[in-house]
Amino acid sequence: MTTLSDAVALAAADNGLAVVATLRADQTIQSSLINAGVLVHPVTGESALAFVTYGRVKLANLRSRPQTAVTFRDGWQWATVEGRAELAGPDDPQPWLTDDGLRMLLREVFAAAGGTHDDWDEYDRVMAQQRRAVVLIAPTRVYSNG
Repeated sequence: MTTLSDAVALAAADNGLAVVATLRADQTIQSSLINAGVLVHPVTGESALAFVTYGRVKLANLRSRPQTAVTFRDGWQWATVEGRAELAGPDDPQPWLTDDGLRMLLREVFAAAGGTHDDWDEYDRVMAQQRRAVVLIAPTRVYSNG
């Protein structure tokens, strides 16, 4: 059985790169490349797949139709994580998240996806300016070809 950690580990050598698929209003698939990682959900305490985004299309799709799939790969080996997206950001407030909590969560997700930064204040400024959101996915299905 493939686990969430197994899936994410496939992309560790490639900066956590994965393809996320969302559903458009016309029921067609929209895909894009992201960096994703695993962290503990701040409320549930369960492991969640997480990434940061500001893509208008992706966020609009996830707001209306939160079911999503994220696929990781290493060569011909792949694994997909399916689940329901929960958004947290300046345009997607959560009752459990303060402004400072969002700032720290953005940093945590960035680091979980393999990111590092030399100037966290600059990172915080850019995230706020671009109105970036955190996407947390509680996995409902994880599968692979391995």
